[in-house]
Amino acid sequence: MILGISSFAYGWSIGIQGNMPLQPFNEVDLVNKAISAGLHCVQIGDNLPLHLLPPHRIDALKTLVETNHIRLEIGARRLTAAHLNMYIELTAFFQSPLLRFVIDDDDYEPNQATIIETIRDSIPLLIKHNITLGIENHDRFKATELVAIMEAIGHERVGICLDCVNSLGAGEGLIWVSDVLVPYTVNLHIKDFVIKRLPHKMGFLVNGVPAGTGMTNIPMLLEKLSPYNRCDSAVLEQWLEPDINIEDTVRRENEWADKGIRYLTQLPQFIGSTSGNNN
Repeated sequence: MILGISSFAYGWSIGIQGNMPLQPFNEVDLVNKAISAGLHCVQIGDNLPLHLLPPHRIDALKTLVETNHIRLEIGARRLTAAHLNMYIELTAFFQSPLLRFVIDDDDYEPNQATIIETIRDSIPLLIKHNITLGIENHDRFKATELVAIMEAIGHERVGICLDCVNSLGAGEGLIWVSDVLVPYTVNLHIKDFVIKRLPHKMGFLVNGVPAGTGMTNIPMLLEKLSPYNRCDSAVLEQWLEPDINIEDTVRRENEWADKGIRYLTQLPQFIGSTSGNNN
């Protein structure tokens, strides 16, 4: 399994509306981070939407990843037929093997029948361009609902992008979710987290922590995936509670990423997937 980094490892560095750093992290910065860490895989998600980039930046990104032998994986959200097909063509342009998709968007929550029909209709394009589509477990869907979608589609070019923490939003924990979804998993999002009871004892708070320091049993998850031999890549993501100012948040985000990469590259599943240039 190849180890990489996601644009969601640097969410604050990229910036969100109303909280932008002075020099926002871009797609070139992300690839260069991977190169400096000795990694050969980058996943650019919907916080850096590639379809909005001008052609000269698209061409420059393609040259950069090809020159440095980077496996580029592409991510998007809002699973409509038009958006999916556009991203399949974009993924094909980069000769990328994986397209990860979040189904929902702020104003868009299709039902299962629509999801199944949309994905089924895309299969000829996926086959033509040798692309695997990974549907992410993202908040709304229970693990068994995602299995029902996978079984209804029933094609090797369609699988699950398994996120370590997202299913908390559907009221489900990682042990159960991974038991159900690992046979379908084609890509792994590694995030670590802690759950702490609030001081008034009425409720809990979920926060991210550097990979290897929290409640995500990453070695267990990697062992679960191994027998199925479908998951070719895993990428680091992070949930970081912001500091008072964006500069301190960005600094800490980079420190966490470096720490997480150091931890992950020592795991046996990832030994040999880097070029030995870790910070």
